[in-house]
Amino acid sequence: MSSVPTSFHVGPLVFHLYGFGLAIAAYVTYLYIERRLRRHALSTAPLTRWTVAIIIASLIGARAANVVTNWGYYSGHPGRWLAFWQGGISSFGGIGFALPVALYLHHRWWPDTSLARFADSVVPALVAGWALGRVLGPQFMVQGGGHLTHQWFGLHYVGQVGKRVPVPLIQGAEDGTLWLVLLGLERRRIVRTAGVLTAIAMIAWGIERTVDEHLLLGQQSHSGSIGVQLAGLVLSLGGVILWVHQGRRRRARGENAPDGATTTIHSP
Repeated sequence: MSSVPTSFHVGPLVFHLYGFGLAIAAYVTYLYIERRLRRHALSTAPLTRWTVAIIIASLIGARAANVVTNWGYYSGHPGRWLAFWQGGISSFGGIGFALPVALYLHHRWWPDTSLARFADSVVPALVAGWALGRVLGPQFMVQGGGHLTHQWFGLHYVGQVGKRVPVPLIQGAEDGTLWLVLLGLERRRIVRTAGVLTAIAMIAWGIERTVDEHLLLGQQSHSGSIGVQLAGLVLSLGGVILWVHQGRRRRARGENAPDGATTTIHSP
């Protein structure tokens, strides 16, 4: 059985499917965020600038974290530090650097919109985009698979020996399921406190990422793997803290509806 392809040639040019996949996922996510902002009656004027800034911050953070946690590979080879198109990025590194940038720009460009309401509008789209990105991105990267397996669902990946657990496809399915759950909670108005939808996404995604890394990808002796697992737990803990905080704020104010809620959402 042939390996999952990682690139294709057009004449003398080589194009990496990994980069193409992530670009497609980013564009679809952008369109989806734009749609959700409009349905929540929020301004879309700053969205393009906001998106570009976050993408740049994500690439810088993701690459920097990967370099730091795999210093043995990058040490003495500075040319490898910037070659992110060859793979080697950290999801949580990207989030860790992009998040403060996103928060700052939200405060600057959407000053009249509460952060909780804005996050609830954007996060389901980010989860959906992440699901698509896992399928179109890491699935086509070098060493894209997980642990060695002899099961029927195993796939061959370039740079790895034997059949591997198709972790990108599994994570795509997990994130896609989480997206549907978030939409269900939103449509049925089960979650009535602003920020709680975001908290649920943080908790679920953090646990998912930690479990996947521990069971399907990581080696306990690998510092990068341990870092990912710890980051996932921290993200989940942050979601719990956000949930409790928003619940207390609502009870303190005697609110019966989410902060700034003006629209009933009937579709994604």
